[in-house]
Order: sequence, then C-alpha cells, then structure tokens
Amino acid sequence: MTHPLPFLLAATALIAIPGPNHLYIAARAAADGRRAGLASAMGVETGTLVHVAAAAAGLSALVAASAAAFGALRYAGAAYLIYLAVRTWRDRADRDDPVPTFKPLGRVYLDGLLINLFNPKVVLFFLAFLPQFVDQEAGAVPVQIVVMGLVTGLIGLVSDVLYAVAGGAIGSRLRERPVFRRRRRYATGAIYLGLGAAAALTGPGSRRL
Repeated sequence: MTHPLPFLLAATALIAIPGPNHLYIAARAAADGRRAGLASAMGVETGTLVHVAAAAAGLSALVAASAAAFGALRYAGAAYLIYLAVRTWRDRADRDDPVPTFKPLGRVYLDGLLINLFNPKVVLFFLAFLPQFVDQEAGAVPVQIVVMGLVTGLIGLVSDVLYAVAGGAIGSRLRERPVFRRRRRYATGAIYLGLGAAAALTGPGSRRL
C-alpha cells in the first residue's frame, strides 16, 4: 500500500455513506433491540472477511466477470431478503404482542452473515476500491489486499455498531407505543422487501455498498 492515509480517509468516507447494510442493521436493532443490531453487525462484518479472502484469492474478479455467477449471487441475496420480509410478516410472536419477543441472537447473526455474503455490491466494492491503493513494488498483492480489507472491515464494524446503537435507542422509545408494537413487523418486513428489490436491480456498474 503506497499511501495509507489517503486509503484510510477514502475508506472511511465511503463506508460512512449510509447503505443497505446500515439500513438493515438499524432496522433490525429498532425492531429486535440493540443486541440484535450488534449481532447483525458482527454477522455482516464476518461476511466482509469472507469477501476479503475471495478478493485476495482472485475469486471476486471471476464472479464479477461472469454474468451467470454475478446474477446468481445477486438473485440469491434478493431472495434471502425477501424471505426475511415474509418471515417477519408471518411471525406469530410479533402479532399484537404487548411484550416484544426478541429473536435468538444466533439466528440474527446468521441473517447478517448471509445478507452480506450474497451482496454483489460488496464484491464490486473490493474490486473497484482496493486495487487503487495497491503498490506493485511493496510486496505480494494478495497480502496487501488482505491488510486493506481487514482495515476496511474494522472501519465498517465501527460504523455498523453506531447504527446498531442508534437503531436500538430509537426502537426502545418506539416500543413504548402500542401502535409501533402492533405494526413493527410490517414496517421491518417492508424494509427487508425494499432491500431485496434493490439487490435484484444491482448491476455490474454499481459501486455503492
């Protein structure tokens, strides 16, 4: 990596822009509590580690270059988000329940992991962003990709945690209102459905997370 400071500034600026992962984490925290938001953040960034490894191994480039592979990843991510929307709408535990029923954290973590694994925008992000800061004379390129990817993931985790905390705080206030308790599953499901539709429309030219 030739210039670490410009890389850190650019990575922080890009990650700070609210994206689908942030919206998902905030919505999860608002609906199911701060702990669920934090579990979602951990799941999302675990998925980032997998993407970093794939980018370093050259697998991400293969996926982006193959229309079939990119399409399969895109539609798998969209399908999973739509599944989450339907599951949320059909969850009997949330129906007019005066006491919020929070989801098992293991399931919440897995949801965050799968959502990020199936997010084609993350593949495109690492392919478009990290190579700009690679120094061919500074050592093995895969190692540089891994180091920058880990730093990016750490910045992303900090950002995700902030969204989880904020979403949890907003949700704790909203859950005091009976109308929100009755309608939260519809609102949360609608957000998941919107994210699924956005994922399905992701094209190879997209670069935003």
